[in-house]
Amino acid sequence: MASRRQFVQLLSATALAAVGAAVTAPAFAADAWPTRPIRLVVPYPAGGSSDIIARLISKPLGEALGQPVVVDNRPGANGNVGAGFVAQSANDNHTLLLCDVGALAISPSVYTKLTFDPAKDLKGVAMLAYSPHMLVVHPSVKATTLKELVEMSKREQVNFAVTAIGSAPHLAGVAVQQATGAQWQYVPYKGGAQAIADTVGGTAQVLMNGMLATLPHVQSGKLKAIAVSKATRMPLVGQLPTIAEQGVANFESGTWQGVMAPSKMPDAAVQKLSTELIRIIRSPEVRAQLAGQGAEVVTMTPAETNKFFKTEQARWATVVQKAGIKLD
Repeated sequence: MASRRQFVQLLSATALAAVGAAVTAPAFAADAWPTRPIRLVVPYPAGGSSDIIARLISKPLGEALGQPVVVDNRPGANGNVGAGFVAQSANDNHTLLLCDVGALAISPSVYTKLTFDPAKDLKGVAMLAYSPHMLVVHPSVKATTLKELVEMSKREQVNFAVTAIGSAPHLAGVAVQQATGAQWQYVPYKGGAQAIADTVGGTAQVLMNGMLATLPHVQSGKLKAIAVSKATRMPLVGQLPTIAEQGVANFESGTWQGVMAPSKMPDAAVQKLSTELIRIIRSPEVRAQLAGQGAEVVTMTPAETNKFFKTEQARWATVVQKAGIKLD
């Protein structure tokens, strides 16, 4: 039987070996990452602004990283199903979220029972693009200005299609309602594509949605534009006045498409991703394609994306509180 002294020596040797292993263990190697295909989760149905951008960048990103990038649509609960899936992939390092970062910042104020905390479980990788909301109506609606639309809503029922209760387009509609006294009847959908389809079909009369996904339907005559929610007019639709010009001072809203990662993803991988994403989205061909659909390339670093998230969370919390919007 080993003596007490031998036992102590054995423990000491084991401890030293463990310390040595920890010291010599290789750090995360960004140059060797990724080691398998990347899953790019879009938490909305196909056809919306986030989905359009995800499919636009997935191929060049895969080529840059040396691994395929697979777009995975996981809609539900105003984007929270897909966002929660990514947040819970903490040790994966190969699962990312492409979403409306502003909408994600709204969720903690609206939902009382989120399965994750966006501010703690996710972190910014890069902001990619901004697409202002367009306020549009079915062509049968006679109103041609925001004032006329508001007056119409006071005389008759006006169904206002929103991507989901508590979504960024919904809260943009609420903000306009609070400023003008409009009386919308909100009709929630499971994403922008479905909200657009029902407004085109005439089930809803009014829609507030990202310009990237909405403009083609205006150009085809299936929807009629009333206003754009940018602070200044968009050159692509220069004749279309802003909501601010039509009486809602300083109003601005829109969809901010960006990429988030689980909070435990190594910073080296995040920085590598951010660099490639910004390079791709700024490329002349991608920039031109987005501009032709009403989206502007607006990039932010990981730190800037995180700061933007916090600012938006505080901004929309006030609107949510005033409107009394709460969901389980």
